[in-house]
Amino acid sequence: MIRSVVFDVGETLLDDSREFGAWADWLGVPRHTFSAILGAVTAAGRNNAETFQVLRPGFDLAEQRRRREEAGVGERIEESDLYPDVRPALAALKQCGLWVGVAGNQTAKAATLLRSLDLPVDVIATSGEWEVAKPDPAFFEAVIDFVPGEPEEIVYVGDHRDNDIVPARAAGLLPVLIRRGPWGYLWADDPIVDRDAEWVIDSLAELPGLVGKSR
Repeated sequence: MIRSVVFDVGETLLDDSREFGAWADWLGVPRHTFSAILGAVTAAGRNNAETFQVLRPGFDLAEQRRRREEAGVGERIEESDLYPDVRPALAALKQCGLWVGVAGNQTAKAATLLRSLDLPVDVIATSGEWEVAKPDPAFFEAVIDFVPGEPEEIVYVGDHRDNDIVPARAAGLLPVLIRRGPWGYLWADDPIVDRDAEWVIDSLAELPGLVGKSR
């Protein structure tokens, strides 16, 4: 029986296009260049944060985030960044009687920004608040600690094979991969995803029906 559904943030709930563009502008490189390097890093199975090191060797992400904030062009999350299926799907899951949460690799500020959107969820948390990030098993232990139900009663939805699907399955959760964003499209048909994902979906609108059949 499924009791809870937890969502990753970037490219699961949020379209990261604007934020990627903001980083390209900050670095002073064309947006298509940033996207191409991000794609190459992703295809090589490397951490997407390495994009910054390719473009600017020695890049200090935390320091540059601080400088962006000081310059008035820091992190933003707005209603327009949400994928169109997010609010309807979250609301439908709540109407099914499920506990719904958000937990992803985001800053502590992102958690505050997400809460300001008043999404129909029970709890929002980020790696910046927990001080542990995916794919560290401790991240998923934190998910299990704050979510109602046993691990096998918890669905974790994300777009990333190595950060979401594989470690969530290792923690005993039910992983779901959404086919969108660079990682979701890249790994949707991957044999490891086929092995570990409970389902692969094209839209969050599919979730209420799938979860309902498993209750």
